Amino acid sequence: MNFTNKNVLIAGGTTGIGLATAKEFITAGANVWITGRNTANLEKAATEIGSSKLKTIVADTANLSDLTLLEKTFSEGNTKIDVLYLNAGIAKFASIEEVTEVDFDAQFNTNVKGHFFTLQKLIPHLAEGSSVIFTSSTVATATNLGTSIYSSTKGALNKIAQIAANELIGRKIRVNIVSPGPITTPGLEGVIPEEARHHLAAATAMQRIGNASEVAKAVLFLASDDASFITGTELVVDGGYLNYALK
Repeated sequence: MNFTNKNVLIAGGTTGIGLATAKEFITAGANVWITGRNTANLEKAATEIGSSKLKTIVADTANLSDLTLLEKTFSEGNTKIDVLYLNAGIAKFASIEEVTEVDFDAQFNTNVKGHFFTLQKLIPHLAEGSSVIFTSSTVATATNLGTSIYSSTKGALNKIAQIAANELIGRKIRVNIVSPGPITTPGLEGVIPEEARHHLAAATAMQRIGNASEVAKAVLFLASDDASFITGTELVVDGGYLNYALK
């Protein structure tokens, strides 16, 4: 796929799926901006990518003041965005009895509120015919123990994306969702112990955990002209996890 001279913004692009997607877009010729919560992570990502086509922006998705500064980057540069990939996310797993208000608010602020207002503030800077993609998760429809809050954030995100697809179609802007299943990322490794990761692999039809580049390629497809008649759709990238786990 060719994204030469296309402008791509990835909210949450310093590690995992976001970083892998930035690499794929740059390889395809795009100019890429990635956001992250701190300079150190952004510098590490920039060093790993090693391309003049990459620009970094310090912005915490959960902080509306940061989102205002992010919007200024594109308004002051009069830069139109061809692909907006809303990828930042956090997860903390606990039973309903154990969830704290702090954990509840943190996940909804980053996973839902942050992406909603990132989209809202950047709509004026989306090029006609551009593509918006949300990272959701198979947990939005699964019912795994300990995921009540995280799953709820992803379910809410799906509904926002579906409504945005209808509201933005007048400008030929397509809005879609990519929903990964078990994927090897620093985020997964940070919250799920190794023994549980083996269980996740065994719960997929492919009997393995996916890698971030496999999700990244799905994102590029949804962003490309090859997906020109696709909007309001969820593309599940889970190695058969949902279907296989229900058997």
